[in-house]
Amino acid sequence: MMTADVSAAKVAAAQNGDRKALEEVLSSVEDLIHSLARRILVNPEDAREATQEILIQILTKLSTFRNESAFSTWAYQVAVRYLIAAKKHRDRNLGLTFEMFAADLETGLISDPPEAPDQALLLNELRISCTMAMLLCLSLDLRLAYVLGDVFELDHLEASKILELTPATFRKRLSRARASVEAFTSRHCGLVASEAKCRCPRRLPAAIKGGRIQAGTYPNSAESRMEYAQTRRQIDAVVDDLKTFKLQRSVPSHACPDDIRMRLRRILSPEL
Repeated sequence: MMTADVSAAKVAAAQNGDRKALEEVLSSVEDLIHSLARRILVNPEDAREATQEILIQILTKLSTFRNESAFSTWAYQVAVRYLIAAKKHRDRNLGLTFEMFAADLETGLISDPPEAPDQALLLNELRISCTMAMLLCLSLDLRLAYVLGDVFELDHLEASKILELTPATFRKRLSRARASVEAFTSRHCGLVASEAKCRCPRRLPAAIKGGRIQAGTYPNSAESRMEYAQTRRQIDAVVDDLKTFKLQRSVPSHACPDDIRMRLRRILSPEL
């Protein structure tokens, strides 16, 4: 994930009370923060709440930014500290493991499923929801390393700074997370492994029946630029050790919701 950082002069102006500069500084990280919250927390409402609270923290802590790193790096640090410390989100952690997730994926599979209305949209939602949920099987420290290092493709020095780790520790965490995700997908995901039992069309009826996927509601795939069939073709086209990477990178970057943007603008401009 590439970031367009604001200039040091713009941040300094915002720290000195320039409202327009403050809005531009905030705008530069809103989508980054929401995308991080979505990949770490997965649940859309949890991510919305976390995004708003993190952005408010960025506003209130802005005076502490010392221009010792890129502004986006500092903003990510604020976000990571919040995500690690937020007890209310930890308490909702499902305690999911790769073994539990594999068993769930293989429950209720149908060999020759009927085609549902909006089949293409539903398959894409299922594909993205499953790809995101898979990362909940990682511990939070490994999940953060994996998302920053492999999903967002941040430079390892920047990622280690964000996580406040030594580069060597970050690389170890990333390696462990990557190995776990690749091992799981190579055994259980039909998009990556032709011999895997679970395939999105076979899984879709059970996902609909269980209420995990609903026609007309696509919270995870609404911003996706790739359809299920296109994603499958792209994954098929790469060599085996890149298939998991391609699958995780095919999840869209979720933009910050407009209502959160407006709420923050009202904080900046109470007269609006």
